[in-house]
Amino acid sequence: MSSTASKTPTPAGIPAATFTRVLDEGYGPGAWYGSDLRAATADVGPQMAFRRPGEGRRSIAEIALHHAYWAGEIERKLSGGPARPFPLEGEDWFDLPDGSRLSWASVQATLEAAHDRLSRTVEAIAAGRAPSPLGEAERFDLVLGITGHAAYHAGQIQLVKKLVG
Repeated sequence: MSSTASKTPTPAGIPAATFTRVLDEGYGPGAWYGSDLRAATADVGPQMAFRRPGEGRRSIAEIALHHAYWAGEIERKLSGGPARPFPLEGEDWFDLPDGSRLSWASVQATLEAAHDRLSRTVEAIAAGRAPSPLGEAERFDLVLGITGHAAYHAGQIQLVKKLVG
């Protein structure tokens, strides 16, 4: 068993399918605890996507794009490759007061593509078909972390839908 920092030890020799399964728990399809991120964004239309629940609060589109950015960053860290092009300049959070900078359909497509690339990368590394500069425990931490990030933002989106709906 290996461990990182002060975390609980990570089991060695984790099957490739486990990495993918953990990743899918946060993004989808189908989480036992409620809406995963894919489900949370699926029933959102353009008008709702850009509405803010209050002054200084994030919209659903901004939350979704934020997660897409981090899914891409985790994919980059896992693969050791260069950053992929992103639809907007900047990093982490992107101001989207309306659909003029990026449409809701484009945000959704960016989110889906980022998760698909991450999922393929996670599976390929875990199966030994692609290299990673990181050890297994670090890879597991990143997969677990981005899964928690997706679940957190899925819940946040569900709350924003209630507040703006």
